[in-house]
Amino acid sequence: MRRRLAPALLLPLALLLAACSGTSAADTSTGGSGGGRTDGKGALTLNVGDQKGGSEAVLRAAGELDDLDYKIRWSTFTSGPPLLEALNAKAVDIGGVGNTPPVFAAGANSKIAIVAASHGTAKGDTILVPTDSKLRKPEELKGRSIAVTQGSSAHYQLIASLKKAGLSLKDVQVKYLQPADALAAFTGGKVDAWAVWDPYTSQVLQGKQGRVLTDGDGLTNGLAFQVAAPSSLKDSKKAAAIGDYLKRLKRAQDWVFKHPEAWAKVWAKDTGLPYAVALDSVKRTNGTRVTVAVDKPAIASEQQIADTFATLKLIPRKVDFASFVDTRFNGGLPASTTAPRTFGKES
Repeated sequence: MRRRLAPALLLPLALLLAACSGTSAADTSTGGSGGGRTDGKGALTLNVGDQKGGSEAVLRAAGELDDLDYKIRWSTFTSGPPLLEALNAKAVDIGGVGNTPPVFAAGANSKIAIVAASHGTAKGDTILVPTDSKLRKPEELKGRSIAVTQGSSAHYQLIASLKKAGLSLKDVQVKYLQPADALAAFTGGKVDAWAVWDPYTSQVLQGKQGRVLTDGDGLTNGLAFQVAAPSSLKDSKKAAAIGDYLKRLKRAQDWVFKHPEAWAKVWAKDTGLPYAVALDSVKRTNGTRVTVAVDKPAIASEQQIADTFATLKLIPRKVDFASFVDTRFNGGLPASTTAPRTFGKES
């Protein structure tokens, strides 16, 4: 019998990890840590869309919200897609999402502009199997049931992993489940495998509930994006504030790499994650991110994702991803192909 993970962990993780989902309910929340809070001072207000344990938490931990000469009004979303819907509706000026929600927004012809990127490892993007599973390689997934959140980064990672193994989605039994439901199905023995991302990967491994069959390293691009409303970019004062905000995010990400334990403590408190899970996720994925340019390789990589989902008819049309990119903030940033950071044993 498989030992189930503590039910108390499901709620905070559901709030945090729906953030990476491509198809979570379009719900927002002003509750929790910092939801609806306003920082800074001045006449200009920048409306920032965030996700639990996201930009606000890391900026606050790094001290990057202490000297703002404009205001930031935070809105907390449960996932990337509703955040991008808010951008499309001009209710939010900018917000951070993973590599897949912009593809779905582009497919819906939403009014969005990708203005910044970060590159991290894809080692936290995994296909997990129970510890006692007989499955030892991806090729053995044929005919097996796999839980995944539809339209998420994990969805693309699953497709890419199956392709490398000579399989397709038609060769497996895909169970489209939201993260909390997928976790329950996985630990309860209802599915043979689970395609997921950090910190769920870290939670399962820390709880000794499963092992990694394969991961996205070398298969997925490891990119995440800051996405702005085009109307906000046309406002010179808001565009200047967005530029400043992006610089603060870069400095905060640098701080995370230098202070992984301090960030893990803040992240754990903000999300309800156990500290050990948070630290494991920071060192495997979260803390490895490098702020990079939204350049031709990044655009080409996202175009490949868009083409894949269009071919599978998971988005309604073929899109030109480059037409949803604004490169004005690229100056001085390294190429998107810059290697992610790595943590030594001493960190």
